[in-house]
Order: sequence, then C-alpha cells, then structure tokens
Amino acid sequence: MVAITDSLESEVELTFSRSSGPGGQNVNKVNSKATLRWNPRTSSLPESTKTRFLHQNANKLTVAGDLVISSDRFRDQKKNVDDCFAKLRALIQHASVPPKARKKTKPSKGSLRRKETAKRTHKEKKQNRGRVRF
Repeated sequence: MVAITDSLESEVELTFSRSSGPGGQNVNKVNSKATLRWNPRTSSLPESTKTRFLHQNANKLTVAGDLVISSDRFRDQKKNVDDCFAKLRALIQHASVPPKARKKTKPSKGSLRRKETAKRTHKEKKQNRGRVRF
C-alpha cells in the first residue's frame, strides 16, 4: 500500500486553465480545470512499483515520460486538484499490488484419455473416406 506523501506531492507540477463546456459567464473568467504533470521515472516510488507502473501505463505517458492527468469535472479548482490526485493515487495503488504467481498445472489422466480417443476416432473417420476397393 503506497500513499501519496509530501515528497510525491513535491514531484508533481500543477497547472490551471479554463474549463470547457457550459457554465455561463463564470466559465470564461475562472481557471478551474486542473492539470497534473508527473514523471514516474524520477519519482520516489519503490523500484518494483515504478517498473510495474511504467509497464501498465506506457500508453498514458508523453514522449518526455510525463504522466498528464487533468480534471474539469467540478466548478471548484480545489475539487479538481483533489480529483487529479485521486486518479494518480488509484494508478499508483493498482501498480503497487504485485501480480499473483502462476501455478503450473497438468491435465488430468481422464482428459488425456478422452483426447487420445477423440484423435483416434477422427483419424479412423478420415481414413474411411478413401476410395473403396473390391
């Protein structure tokens, strides 16, 4: 369980801009959209979490390697900032859980037997399709 600490908050760059969509006169003069920019390669995350994060979110990274998260769901700038951090927290939490180790399994003896009999009957069916000789 990795939490967003003060050191992680210091690695984040926040910018604000005007939101899109309806809102009347308020939308034209208030910068309520929050955009969070964070570089996971230079972050203070543990190495294992960092490699899983980079692998899972490779399509969300820019050419420079930054992760850009934006939010304009709310009319309040602070709520949009909190929403950006919540999205980042969810991505980090997903990457912090290591995958389960795969257990090797063998097919059962009954399934191997059924497979062999099915192959044998299929082979006999194909061989019986040939030309009939008297």
